[in-house]
Amino acid sequence: MLENLFKLRENGTNVRTELIAGLTTFLTMAYIIFVNPSILGTAGVPKDAVFVATCLVSALGSAVMALYANYPIAMAPGMGLNAYFAFAVVLGMGIAWPAALGAVFVSGCLFILVTVLGLRGMIVAGIPKSLRTAITVGIGLFLALIALKSAGIVVGSEPTLVKAGDLHKPEAIMAILGFFLIVTLDKLRVKGAILIGIIVVTVLSFFFGGNVFHGVFSAPPSIAPTLLKLDIPGALSSGILNVVLVFFLVELFDATGTLMGVASRAGLLVEGKMDRLNKALLADSAAILAGSMLGTSSTTAYIESAAGVQAGGRTGLTALTVAVLFLAALFIAPLAGVVPAYATAPALLFVACLMLRDLVDIEWADTTESIPAAITALLMPFTYSIAEGIAFGFITYAVLKLLTGRAREVKPVIWVIAALFAFKIVYIGT
Repeated sequence: MLENLFKLRENGTNVRTELIAGLTTFLTMAYIIFVNPSILGTAGVPKDAVFVATCLVSALGSAVMALYANYPIAMAPGMGLNAYFAFAVVLGMGIAWPAALGAVFVSGCLFILVTVLGLRGMIVAGIPKSLRTAITVGIGLFLALIALKSAGIVVGSEPTLVKAGDLHKPEAIMAILGFFLIVTLDKLRVKGAILIGIIVVTVLSFFFGGNVFHGVFSAPPSIAPTLLKLDIPGALSSGILNVVLVFFLVELFDATGTLMGVASRAGLLVEGKMDRLNKALLADSAAILAGSMLGTSSTTAYIESAAGVQAGGRTGLTALTVAVLFLAALFIAPLAGVVPAYATAPALLFVACLMLRDLVDIEWADTTESIPAAITALLMPFTYSIAEGIAFGFITYAVLKLLTGRAREVKPVIWVIAALFAFKIVYIGT
């Protein structure tokens, strides 16, 4: 049955290899079980329900990717997108979290529409590499600021906006130790380095942070507080066009880039293309819609799937293994509930640092490319908004190309997006 379903022999693999690959991928991305409830919880979304939603949508998305697209790529709520949801949309813009979930749902519908109509390729091709890279880098900087704030390493300051926090506090010390541990383990190629770092800091918090242990296993908490609580009319009526647009753009680039990158590493590209890319993108879209209904921010393909590919995963059986393990994780809610913010902060900072390596892909010699990219990346943390960074970046790109007589280089999709953002800033405000 597995042979017929996943074509194991055709892809040069076997059941044992796929199961090990699935376990490897799960260990490298299981940190999302702890990090996602922590981030969304700061925005008032019930943490226990988010924990259940995270496990369920990760299992569902990975299973759909496995059974429909047959790729060894796992799914889970995206890092960066959850931070944007919590800190920029809910806390920054004052939008209620049900309306924010409604915006996620709308962006997922748009994602399905452009995929079915074949517009995805046109949009991706129309947006220059410099801006696509800058969005990733900017989200990394935004995540870094959130991580450093959660760890108490950076704090607010009236005269200077920010300053170094009290590094003598146990929380800051443990976060720093956790960060060095994660980086060291990752360099030594230890599977699950991020998860190990979170667990070690959490254990230390019982001795030095006043944390209280509540056990490991229990029945899953209720998902009722977030299940179907999305407010679609609220999302459409609260003037959050830029929120939907940001969710859509980041989902589009993140999913496409991750899918192509992991497939390339697995040797699954045919003449540089994915045979079943549309199926994979539809699986991604379905997971976004399911996540918004269950009660979590946008779901996306995980680059950590590359770890499973490195271990030999080549088919959907790898992703299906990940799905089963996420369902099993539903029964460790007490353990997830005691993880403090400063234990997940090192993981966020590590992910942020990895996202900055894309800076090398920017064409720095061409200022009409590099300046908009820099503006995009810098304004995300400095305005505490991924949306504002993308808006100013796209507008800067269009204006500089126009002023330097290179308007013909700008694809129509750039003019449309820049105009939408400019209209929003002029008539609605930031």
